[in-house]
Amino acid sequence: MRDYSVQNKKAWEYSAYNFWVEHEGMPEKRAKKDLEDPKRMLRKFAKYFDSFENVKIANICGSCGKKAVPLAILGADVTVFDISEDNRRYATETAKAAGVPLNYEVCDIIEIDLDKYAGYFDIAFMEGGILHYFHDIDEFMKMMYAILKPGGKIICSDFHPFTKINDSLKLGLPSISYFSTDILEIEMAHARFYEDEIRKNMPKCKVRKYTVSEIINSMIRNGFVLKQFDEYPAWEDETLPGEFAAIGIKEKG
Repeated sequence: MRDYSVQNKKAWEYSAYNFWVEHEGMPEKRAKKDLEDPKRMLRKFAKYFDSFENVKIANICGSCGKKAVPLAILGADVTVFDISEDNRRYATETAKAAGVPLNYEVCDIIEIDLDKYAGYFDIAFMEGGILHYFHDIDEFMKMMYAILKPGGKIICSDFHPFTKINDSLKLGLPSISYFSTDILEIEMAHARFYEDEIRKNMPKCKVRKYTVSEIINSMIRNGFVLKQFDEYPAWEDETLPGEFAAIGIKEKG
């Protein structure tokens, strides 16, 4: 495992299960919410799926299962890949409470077992700000291409690169040059919900933020045919960009 992945793993296993319980409720409560309207829980991402039933989905950095469990309820065959054992615990307990199967692999995404998963998935789906955890985006996109079947789809949603220069999502992240390639040490995503005394002792993550062109060109360079690129407003200020979704296809041979 890469040095930065080891550090990021420490951050994402720092009381993460307790955090999800506090902010999402016990797994049984979260499962009940997912079962009520699973498609609504997918939010804007639902439109990027042509179907759900029996579709093999790799949910990359799927965290506590916020999207994986609703996808499984809708009939998808979901495998979450994530670095945190605490995240796995919450997600699998939620899936059990919802009465759906969920495969969860705790690993460094760049080290996914290709003996098992090469050409396995119909869709590779990610959202919620994950690309910056990978310091070589080509290495990441190469892995996404490898795990997809010919004709498979990547649904890559993330924080908009505009957030490099403007904290439009109010995550407390530093503003830097849009074209910076620096590796930053930042707080994990939910550190801001803790009191200062706890917050200052929480492990930090090492991240590399990308530009729009770096993301799109990496997808193209690693074999994807880009089909769609959508931009979405920030959560609290609709005048500023907050998220994007890039949709690509692994062409059939």
